[in-house]
Amino acid sequence: MKYMQLIYPMLCMVIIMCATAPTLTTVSQVDLNRFMGPWYVIANIPTFVEKGAHNAVETYKLDPDGTIATTFTFHKNGFDGPLKTYNPRGFVRDTKSNAVWDMQFIWPFKSEYLIIYLNEDYTRTIIGRSKLDYVWIMAKTPSIPDADYQVLIKQLGDIGYDINKIQKVPQKWDSRKE
Repeated sequence: MKYMQLIYPMLCMVIIMCATAPTLTTVSQVDLNRFMGPWYVIANIPTFVEKGAHNAVETYKLDPDGTIATTFTFHKNGFDGPLKTYNPRGFVRDTKSNAVWDMQFIWPFKSEYLIIYLNEDYTRTIIGRSKLDYVWIMAKTPSIPDADYQVLIKQLGDIGYDINKIQKVPQKWDSRKE
């Protein structure tokens, strides 16, 4: 009986937390082959690893087993800062839409990765999380027009993200290398 007295309040807290957690709507369909390739990180709510990132690029490659080899590169604390490279693996959780992934940086831990916006020509995307703790605005080009950026920021604010936490990621590329 004492066991139930301890468990019941914890169970109620878990139910309440789950019931009040925001739900993000993902895009209805992602063509994985079109989604693959390099994406410039335009803005984000950075993880501890990404703080101070410059020229951040996330590149995806669909492997034959259906997982996604990912290469995330950036220069730390400046355009001439040390190059950092991470290689998480993506796992498509919802194969009907291909918009719900898990991203694994360290085995066995996986993080939620939700494609919540993707334009028709596959040149801009937003990756979010249900906890609204991290978000990534990415594009196939190193920059996007400010008016388009503001539309995406408004969309994130409407979803419930604290837009004051979103930071632009500095991007400066030699035009011959773009």
